[in-house]
Amino acid sequence: MSESAHQNLVVIRWLTFLMFMMFAMTTDSVGVIIPQIVKEFHLSLTAAGAFHYATMAAIAGSAILLGFLADRLGRKPTIVLGLTLFALNSYLFILGNTFAFFLCLLTVSGAAIGIFKTGALALIGDISSSTAQHTSTMNLVEGFFGVGAILGPAIVTLLIHHDVSWKWLYSIAGTLCVLLILIALSVRYPKTMKAPEGAVDLERTLRMMSNPYALAFGVGELLYVAIEASVYVWGPLYLADYRGPLTLLASYAISAFFFLRAAGRFLGVWMLARFDWSWVLVIMSLAILLCLAGSVVGGVAAAVVLLPLSGLFMSVVYPTLNSKGISCFPKAQHGAVSGVILFFTCGGAVLGPLAMAAVIDALGAPKYAFLMATAFAALLLAGLVYNLLRQPTRAILSALDAREYGVSAAARS
Repeated sequence: MSESAHQNLVVIRWLTFLMFMMFAMTTDSVGVIIPQIVKEFHLSLTAAGAFHYATMAAIAGSAILLGFLADRLGRKPTIVLGLTLFALNSYLFILGNTFAFFLCLLTVSGAAIGIFKTGALALIGDISSSTAQHTSTMNLVEGFFGVGAILGPAIVTLLIHHDVSWKWLYSIAGTLCVLLILIALSVRYPKTMKAPEGAVDLERTLRMMSNPYALAFGVGELLYVAIEASVYVWGPLYLADYRGPLTLLASYAISAFFFLRAAGRFLGVWMLARFDWSWVLVIMSLAILLCLAGSVVGGVAAAVVLLPLSGLFMSVVYPTLNSKGISCFPKAQHGAVSGVILFFTCGGAVLGPLAMAAVIDALGAPKYAFLMATAFAALLLAGLVYNLLRQPTRAILSALDAREYGVSAAARS
């Protein structure tokens, strides 16, 4: 590879990292914004929760309906299209002053994220030299997402502290987005692999929903995201009753959770380069199960430590499942399969908190949300133990390493 080609690849990688950080600043700030919305528009928590559900539902819909664009148009046009829509939509927040208007903007924002995120996820395969490097890069990308999840709420808190509206967060994200668009337009992307036969359209994406690999990894992501959401959505409510020497930790439990999740993803790059991914996921998912079960059995006295700690163990699960699910398909299908898996991901982000809210309402205590999350964690662990023992993806990953990346069996071992 020439020096200019190498420099171009470095720019593309950083563009992808910053893209994930940028949209995480908005999506993961919802928990801080919702209390402001409740006061501003005199809403119930259920109604204000639409700020979260509208975005996630729109990402899911966009991913499944438009994920094929990354394969048909190419990665660069798809990413630029999504980023442009996201930037224009972000600046409109300053003009609005009604809840319905903001809800419409969040829906458009989610659709834009679905477009450029599927393009970016497909791009990771193009800039990776093997399925193993694909997994390491995915963890690194999601590490930057974790950084954005920390920065966004901090920015909103700072704005509120200085009596500035939370709406300016979207202008900040929109400005960063414009810079990313300019960078994207200035670099040469790797050539998008085209499918040798068959139309690249929605019908092909929907057929992929029945593929056992896409379905298995999609369900795994749905379970994981429902588990993760239980901590950052219902953790504050559960820990509100804490009385003890760790009051400061209880106040910053979710911040600690996000920090450990981000740090763990950067650590995951190192771990997955040295240890078999199927073993790593089993160990991490077992630790998650123990953290959640301990939070139920030990009550808030245990949860104040175990819930933040679970972020460290959750860190590598999502990006690794995402990467292996995408890597089970040729590069020419990475856009479509990214859309399918992202659809399941957002489904977990919507359905998980909703189901847990229903359980809390029915049984009267937030602890039951974590009992449900513990059950989800047990199901996820069972699936990952099956994956470890049976290795259902080993043959297809080996074949695609050889065909798509030119990696020999000897190099894989």
